[in-house]
Amino acid sequence: MPGVTQHDDAPPLADLMPWSVAPPRLGRGWPAAPDTASLKARWDTLVRAEGPDREALFEPSRARTPHTAVGRLPGTSGTTERLSRAPGPCPEPVRVLRAPFDEQWLIPDHRLIDAARPELWRVADARQVFVVEASDAAGPLLLATSHLPLLGPSRVRPLHRRPGGGEPNLAPGLLDHLAGRLGVRPEPLDMLAWTVTALRPGSVVPLTADRALWEHGVALGRRALWLMRRDGERPRLPGGRRPYVRAPLPPRPLALRYDRDEEALYLDEGRVSPVPPEAWDFEVGGVRVLERWFAARTAEGAPGTLAAIRPSGWPQTWTSELLELITVLALLAEVRPRAAGLTVTERITASELRAAGVLPVPAAARRPASVLDAREEGPEGQLALL
Repeated sequence: MPGVTQHDDAPPLADLMPWSVAPPRLGRGWPAAPDTASLKARWDTLVRAEGPDREALFEPSRARTPHTAVGRLPGTSGTTERLSRAPGPCPEPVRVLRAPFDEQWLIPDHRLIDAARPELWRVADARQVFVVEASDAAGPLLLATSHLPLLGPSRVRPLHRRPGGGEPNLAPGLLDHLAGRLGVRPEPLDMLAWTVTALRPGSVVPLTADRALWEHGVALGRRALWLMRRDGERPRLPGGRRPYVRAPLPPRPLALRYDRDEEALYLDEGRVSPVPPEAWDFEVGGVRVLERWFAARTAEGAPGTLAAIRPSGWPQTWTSELLELITVLALLAEVRPRAAGLTVTERITASELRAAGVLPVPAAARRPASVLDAREEGPEGQLALL
């Protein structure tokens, strides 16, 4: 969340969460989509094509062609034979964060992805939290997700360096130092929650030794994390203001508009309300989240390309996702000003962390941990060495 009062000598986020990875780069848009049926239809169309037709549909790049030999993505199944020779069945799509607050699906096949970042796939599981810094007019914003984020250009920072929630991606000794100053040992997720609340321009994170203030900031951050990750119980707006479909959505809506007086969102003649203005106005990077989400589901792919294969209508699941997204954005909009008003006192400075030996972090903390729990298949069935 953006905005705390200005503080000098606040430790950088890059030192507090030292291991970061560039986001995965697909190199072609068609392996990702808002629905799984389109992805499977695209795969079937690709594998039925032969020779030059398959090559053109694939959309080759310098990093990937149908003839490229690559290893299997960690944690996935499927063949590692060259796509041109033995494509195999379509791997089951997995959930990813394709854009801010936009969860879509991806075909998890290394042969389709220019830069998959296997080190992220190795640590992706139910206990992982990935955070990505996004630009925002009100200040920096940390986006958190339980799914692999495909957001650029900011780097991805996993909360854990190992699967199963093992080894937090935090400066070694940081939690011990905070425990000594706060009188209680924070959990790694507490540190992330505080970071989500307190991140300020310059990508620095003011820290506090005031236990009451710390607990207040952590509570705000945990709520933001819960809303962004959408784990467990579904969020609801208070006071019976849950958004509903008041007029049926058309089979293929083309335009999205908002009526501020009615607090209604129109998809052509379809109407959803109530939609709080805060949800409609929620922006990331100068773009309204709801407009970007809608555009991703209504944009037409170029004729003759795999991206042109999309649902013939508007799936009911998209309506459910839209209603939940409206709720999430409205509730997050309530958290943001509370975080913005946070004044950090009893500061724990970068100088203090250096004096305590927490900073600078060792070089190994900026590299991925050695994960040797499972064998990984390399190109064309060879054993991958880690």
